[in-house]
Amino acid sequence: MRAGQDVPIRGGRTRRGGRRALAAAVLAAAMALTSACTGGGDKPSSWQGGGDGGEKAPKAAATISEPAADAKDVPATTAITFSTTEAQQTAVELKDGAGKVVEGTLAADGKSWQPAAALAYAETYTATVTATGDDGKPATATSTFTTMAKPAKQVRVTSFLGDNQVVGVAMPLIVKFGRAIPPDYRDDMQRRMTVTATPAQEGIWRWISPTEVHYRPKTFWKANSTVSYKVQAAGLPLGDGWYGRSDLTVDVKIGPSFVMTVDNRTKRMTVTKDGKAIKTILVSLGKKSTPSSSGTMVVIEKLRHTVFDTMEELGPEEGYRTEIDYAQRLTWGGEFIHAAPWSEGVQGKTNVSHGCVNVSMKDGNWLFTNTRMGDPITVKGTERKLQNGNGWTDWNMSWDEYVKGSALPYEPTGDVTPSPEPTA
Repeated sequence: MRAGQDVPIRGGRTRRGGRRALAAAVLAAAMALTSACTGGGDKPSSWQGGGDGGEKAPKAAATISEPAADAKDVPATTAITFSTTEAQQTAVELKDGAGKVVEGTLAADGKSWQPAAALAYAETYTATVTATGDDGKPATATSTFTTMAKPAKQVRVTSFLGDNQVVGVAMPLIVKFGRAIPPDYRDDMQRRMTVTATPAQEGIWRWISPTEVHYRPKTFWKANSTVSYKVQAAGLPLGDGWYGRSDLTVDVKIGPSFVMTVDNRTKRMTVTKDGKAIKTILVSLGKKSTPSSSGTMVVIEKLRHTVFDTMEELGPEEGYRTEIDYAQRLTWGGEFIHAAPWSEGVQGKTNVSHGCVNVSMKDGNWLFTNTRMGDPITVKGTERKLQNGNGWTDWNMSWDEYVKGSALPYEPTGDVTPSPEPTA
């Protein structure tokens, strides 16, 4: 039988072109199957597209590692930690249960996002990380979590300084805790302690004790600058089931540069203001049995009129009870700058004090009028060295020694040359 010839069919009928009819039937079945697989069905999340009209998945990807999805009892100070791939831009959004957006800041390394303030206790939040690749297509990751209940044991955080207070160029920023912070928790606390200065100035926090931490710049604060420091302690775990009670923000102003330098050899104080010598003052320092301390100190407090009473400390033979004018404390041990009219005749010649810097009534009044808390004074050439911790002795050590007291590694932001001993 030749191709294309009629094919006999039972019942007397015939079918022409059998092979072509079979091919047509196969093609129709294939089209029907294709339609059933592609028409209107959902695509899996990993679907990449392929044929004409298919949409390719975005190049970028994002994953949230902390807090994990559906996590409970999350600390109120939690950061959103995430990772991205092929991302040209990354955005983080955090919303509370009512849909209100929470303010925060993306870390410099682009791997975490920190809320601007502690989150509310026992609240549900949803974090969304969006990564956009060079193809312009966003990829998102989300995590919904619930913060911890308000803790029963909370640590109080306080600042020595008040808002808009004007201080001297050597004033350390001081933060105190109502309970000792264990060493293993100090790095977490320090990460949430930020300082912003205008103009920008390099500095670092140093732990003075388990309950007190100071901040100083590498060199004295720049005159007339502004400084703001923030402690985000609320809800932060601080060891043994204790948490920070609240956040703290303080704004201060730095006054003009007012620096005092005393030379025991000449028995004179040189005063400079904004780098220019403006006055020389005769002084009498501590006698040999009670020498003044050599080192860099800071004015801690100012007392227009007070009484020095050492009767209990030194006894009736060596002790004294004396009214004092224009007193400025330099150490916890009792060294002051103050007016001493009884020693005016030997000021500039002989040391007769019990360790204080004696000046005349006139010069004491002038100094008291012009100084601020935080102004530095450096005493040189006496028989005793200032002990660190006896006052605000942050400037009594080199910068390289100071940074060793930080709970975090020092990361230079400017000049990395080792610094000399502190000078005016």
